[in-house]
Amino acid sequence: MKVLLVTGAASGIGRATALRAAAAGYAVAVGTFKGDPYDVEPVVDEIIAAGCRAISVQADVRSTEEMSAAVQATVAEFGRLDAVVANAGVLKLAPLEVLTDEDWYRILDIDLTGVMRTVRAAVRALPADGAVVVVSSIAGAAVGWSGHTPYTSAKAGLIGFVRSAALELGPRRVRINAVLPGVIESPQSLDPVNSGGPGGLERSAPTIPLGRVGQPADVADAILFLLSDSARYVTGQALTVDGGLTAAWPT
Repeated sequence: MKVLLVTGAASGIGRATALRAAAAGYAVAVGTFKGDPYDVEPVVDEIIAAGCRAISVQADVRSTEEMSAAVQATVAEFGRLDAVVANAGVLKLAPLEVLTDEDWYRILDIDLTGVMRTVRAAVRALPADGAVVVVSSIAGAAVGWSGHTPYTSAKAGLIGFVRSAALELGPRRVRINAVLPGVIESPQSLDPVNSGGPGGLERSAPTIPLGRVGQPADVADAILFLLSDSARYVTGQALTVDGGLTAAWPT
């Protein structure tokens, strides 16, 4: 049995990843944080009801101490840690002319530094052939997004982080890769204030070569591939999961 820790797992891509991983035979530590509007316990209950093993862990990526404790709790419960998915992130509409230092630092602290804290806490526990997947985005890593410079800066920064971390972890045979989701139907994208909302998703669908907005499970399956032995010779890479959106010339 392999053991996976997923941050930001109460909803969206994190939830889908936890469920997909459990179905694939992982025991899962389902990460959440105090103040998350989504309850993590139904995710844990669904995994256990399917006959798999899961626990919830407090994993606030803003806290070095809490991330270390999350790793320790996972190892204490399951006896090991084999893989990590650094998924936790936030989004806020913040055009440059009104962007505050507070918002800039808060978003980078969670979306970029929070990933570092997650990986840093986990690396000593990961065995040879362990794996890490970082959830970035096409926004920042591939394209810009007006009104969201803190978010895109963080997501672009994750690509550099993954490449450098791959060089450090490679001699230990620990792999680290990123996924770049496109337009995915999730609580974040359904937010009509800070993202496109339902209307934005509806308008996006015809612009995507595969003809639909993505679902969290589409990204989760790509994450599970990168964690698996099928990707045993893949590290330091970024896998785009966007239905072909960034391959298309605008019409």
